[in-house]
Amino acid sequence: MDQTDLADFSSLEDENKDTDPQNFTSDLSKAQSDDIEGPLIGDHETQESKGGEADLHKYLHGCKKNPGHSQFIPVDTFTLKLLPKGFQYKDLYELIKLIADQTVRVDVKMTSPDRPKFYPKSFEPYPFYNMRERRNLRTGSGKVRHAYKFQDGVCQDGSYESTDYTKCWCRKCKDSDSPSNVWWEFYVTTATHVIYDDIEANHTTLRLFYDRNESPEVSVDKVNVVNVNIEHDRCVLNSVTCDENVGNKMHETCELFNNSWRKVHKKYKASRSIHRFLFIVSHPHGCSKQVSVGRWMKKKMVGDRCQFTYTTSTCPGSSGAQVYCLGYSDWAWFNLVHGGNLKSGLNYSGVGDVY
Repeated sequence: MDQTDLADFSSLEDENKDTDPQNFTSDLSKAQSDDIEGPLIGDHETQESKGGEADLHKYLHGCKKNPGHSQFIPVDTFTLKLLPKGFQYKDLYELIKLIADQTVRVDVKMTSPDRPKFYPKSFEPYPFYNMRERRNLRTGSGKVRHAYKFQDGVCQDGSYESTDYTKCWCRKCKDSDSPSNVWWEFYVTTATHVIYDDIEANHTTLRLFYDRNESPEVSVDKVNVVNVNIEHDRCVLNSVTCDENVGNKMHETCELFNNSWRKVHKKYKASRSIHRFLFIVSHPHGCSKQVSVGRWMKKKMVGDRCQFTYTTSTCPGSSGAQVYCLGYSDWAWFNLVHGGNLKSGLNYSGVGDVY
């Protein structure tokens, strides 16, 4: 990917300059008014595929929103020098790579009969209401938030209470006469319009480490809903594996992320309203992971929480991906996830708890 394909951040090379480049000011005119009550609602960006997995690359090559996908960087070719000038900082690069390692493709093969007809407090149609109980594949994105190791029901990290079960509850172990007594549980954030409830979660697979077309398939297929908020478009999932390689890798990645995030947050907190840097790692069209960078345009308060609009590129398949506003803290369950696309051409997040 050529540097010129990225959003123009050249005016930010000197982080001490309090500038408002002309092209940035003109972009702000695209933002939707904050006078609208309640959360922003636009077009979702899940990828539907009647032909299943086999047709996903067809949607990638036929994409009308971002033909050629020049604004996306494949994770496996992402380097420090591909970050915009002024942001070619090793710790930021490493943070993005760690978030990429935590990013998962969310594959859903059932639409719940309980999906509502409209979004809460509106007459805007809720996604997939007219497809209830159908089994077509749709894909979104998500991010592993926490990972914990258990042995005989006792959390090995000391950061989680013991469970009332002592064996792994993955599908393989549930059908086994000798289920594993060691397992890893991890929590994943995505959008509620991607996974609405446990009916859909029961027909969901999370694909991990899908970094290139040739990546071996690593998936977990036992998924539960922990928390959903329809109005804020936020969903927290719990999943499980007793695969030692998968569990240890995800656990290590989460630990490294915690340390990396602190460094980057400290560096960019003071300048966050100047640079407005925002990045997303997602699975456009259900294909391999991509990094996209841009700017956030408006921060809209919804009660005591907020959502953002932004220029960062997304496609169908990006719904549910973590939205990372550089310098903001989301050190909680209720982080920002990608919600969709507005008529203005901007993208928008769900409602999250950032500060």
